Amino acid sequence: MFSGIIAAVGQITAIASRDDGAGTVRLTIDASELDLDDVALGDSIACSGVCLTVVDRQGPCFFVDVSPESLACTVGLAAPGPVNLEKALRLADRLGGHLVSGHVDGIGEVLRFDPVGDNRLLEIRAPAELAKYIARKGSITVDGVSLTTNSVDGASFTINLIPHTLAATTLGRLQPGSRVNLEIDLIARYCERLLNAEAEQ
Repeated sequence: MFSGIIAAVGQITAIASRDDGAGTVRLTIDASELDLDDVALGDSIACSGVCLTVVDRQGPCFFVDVSPESLACTVGLAAPGPVNLEKALRLADRLGGHLVSGHVDGIGEVLRFDPVGDNRLLEIRAPAELAKYIARKGSITVDGVSLTTNSVDGASFTINLIPHTLAATTLGRLQPGSRVNLEIDLIARYCERLLNAEAEQ
């Protein structure tokens, strides 16, 4: 479990096919800006919103294996480049964002990335099937970053990005046409399940 508060931006520096017959790839991620002293093999680290398991460590780098299913359902892991990094929550940690599972629900497309003073107005179109879970002033995770929506119009929603978020995450690199990993609020998902369960009785 994560909070969507990014601790550092890392770099995917290498991608190697695994000889496992399943199409798995191993990523080398340079996490020079992330404290790895308390990270052990088997720990989870969210990489641009995708929960991945540390399978090896070497100096400032850690290694993760990514299945073909994960590659097909997400963006940002199939080529070298920057990734938002967050270590898994501990029970004593502050929950500065919102509860995030690290399981991507869909891929969104950036429609607008307009300057508004020092901020940016980000508009994203979500997959149609996710629209019902996105609420005005609700929480959503974009590339692993916990954010609050400003407005919702059908499957599109807007977010105001402050300078700190732009500087401390990969979101400052977005532009119209960029694709992003989306995870909806867990509470919305469970509320739907409860309502549907009651209707089925």
